[in-house]
Amino acid sequence: MKKILISLSLVLFTIAGFAQKLKPVVVDSLVTVSLPQKYVRKDTLGQTTYSGNSQYGYMVVIRAPNAVGNQPLDKERDLNKVLKDYIDGIKGQASGSAQYVRDTTIGRLKAKTFTLSINEGAGVKLRNFIIIYTKEVTYTFEYFYEEARQDVIKDEYKAFSSSIKLAPELTRTDQYLSNEKGISPNAKLGIYGGGALIVIIIIVVLVRRKKKHQEHH
Repeated sequence: MKKILISLSLVLFTIAGFAQKLKPVVVDSLVTVSLPQKYVRKDTLGQTTYSGNSQYGYMVVIRAPNAVGNQPLDKERDLNKVLKDYIDGIKGQASGSAQYVRDTTIGRLKAKTFTLSINEGAGVKLRNFIIIYTKEVTYTFEYFYEEARQDVIKDEYKAFSSSIKLAPELTRTDQYLSNEKGISPNAKLGIYGGGALIVIIIIVVLVRRKKKHQEHH
């Protein structure tokens, strides 16, 4: 998966002094989201970034095509690993800690949400992330705000996050192919280990029976 460029510095985190209504923006033919009236679009090496000040925070949407020839994921656990690696990469770039990591569903796709907490000496800044991975593109939705504003941003963030709309043709197979859960490595270990133990017990019982039979004769 192509590395997502999270290059926007927190220096850009400036709060507009007036309320801005959000308006629907077409990210591509499959995804729309509502952003402030005055937003900026930038295209860099195939990656498209939309950003703008809202009343209480700063909104960013990143559309990043995955690597050419990117292979489809097989199962849900493969998707979980990709999302975990993505979160780890963001934490590494921003030197922050991830909080409230959880799964959610948007449209027919699985998404991951979390909050990144950053403190660079000028107070705690928070970044709410929503990540949607598909075979072709990874979509990142961010909402930056100061920790002191976390009680007042709720309605605005809800308006932003709930405005994410996906085309109906995006389905589970755009994320991973098989709906089979499979057996986890730990479960396999337990099954194989238990099976080996049963074999050992059977062998011991047979050996003892053979010895007893020989003693009686």
